[in-house]
Amino acid sequence: MRVGVLGCGNVGAALVELLRTQGDEIGARTGVRIEVVRVAVRSLSRERPVVLPEDVLTNDAAAVVADPSVDVIVEVIGGIEPARELITAALKSGKPVVTANKELLANVGAELFEVAEAAGVDLLFEAAVAGGVPFIRPLRESLVGERIHRVIGIVNGTTNYILTRMTEDGVSYQAALAEAQSLGYAERDPTADVEGYDAGAKAAIIASIAFGVRVVAGDVYHEGISGLTPADIGFATRLGYVVKLLAVAELIDGEVGVRVHPAMVPATHPLASVRDSYNALFVEGESVGNLMFYGRGAGGRPTASAVLGDLIDAAGNLRRGAHATIGSLTKARIRPVDDATSEYYLNVEVADRPGVLAAVAGAFGRHGVSIRAMEQEGLGDEARIVFITHTAREADMAATLAGLRELDAVDRVVSLLRVVS
Repeated sequence: MRVGVLGCGNVGAALVELLRTQGDEIGARTGVRIEVVRVAVRSLSRERPVVLPEDVLTNDAAAVVADPSVDVIVEVIGGIEPARELITAALKSGKPVVTANKELLANVGAELFEVAEAAGVDLLFEAAVAGGVPFIRPLRESLVGERIHRVIGIVNGTTNYILTRMTEDGVSYQAALAEAQSLGYAERDPTADVEGYDAGAKAAIIASIAFGVRVVAGDVYHEGISGLTPADIGFATRLGYVVKLLAVAELIDGEVGVRVHPAMVPATHPLASVRDSYNALFVEGESVGNLMFYGRGAGGRPTASAVLGDLIDAAGNLRRGAHATIGSLTKARIRPVDDATSEYYLNVEVADRPGVLAAVAGAFGRHGVSIRAMEQEGLGDEARIVFITHTAREADMAATLAGLRELDAVDRVVSLLRVVS
């Protein structure tokens, strides 16, 4: 099978190298010899980690797609355009496509799935959600008959590394971010990671496949980790929790709720032990119970490994005249975030004088939010009060926050975290 690769950055180069070193073994095990015959890059003069013959490299991606000698396309250039145009052209010409492009699938995935279905060829994307962690294939194949209630996961290695450093070593958010950047885990502009947009794109894809509905990135509620303080991490630890940035996709009464936010995870929960840049996804199903998928979620070689697995699948399907399918995605009824329910952690700084606690508790009571636990510590003339609530609606908690901010005794609401149950 002759492969055209669009993009030769970290993932594309790692894929080429894997095929060079493991091609004979793959051929012996699968009966299919996979050969990279064309690679499209932006610049022919740029140095890259792998050496490719001059007749393989080109800066014309459309020509790679149109080349009649190319059997399958691998897209690892990222972004929406020209990736959408190139993938659409490949699918319509009967060529399977393997992609790692989460941004594309989170915005126009349903459109591309329909094109692939009409053409009767594969559109495979294992690497788009959790890098090297095999999750999409089990979700779309092994669990296709399972009624899934919820998927919660750590799907961004950058933020998980930052939170690990804050938790285990007590460093500040800024210091942990700087370290992540120095190690290559975080971009110079880390906004997409630390504000939850990267995880949100992945959550949209997860919800679409888990529930068979059309969910796009714009349907996902985002909240990042940049406002977290060492005090929040410390309180969570003392209370028996670990703070993680979670992607949550759940099906409740026919509505799909999809959101990304930091949350306090019980220290006994499997996700609490996921450290550094690792990813994990926790599936809650009606018949199968709980499942967890864990591994390296980023990096050239782990992601390339997932791409390679899809490539081998596409080769086998092409030879058999078959293709993978996710079925028709129905229009989703998106559950408003105001209707989401959770327990909450709230950190409030107040004046340290008589009657303040009663006033603060009154703000909770007026909006129907019940307090489960409370802890107070002095800060000179001020005090920090930390609350854990019973389960409440997001809208009621938002109204409580607004009420607290109106109180003269409240200096500031420092942070709010959901608590996973």
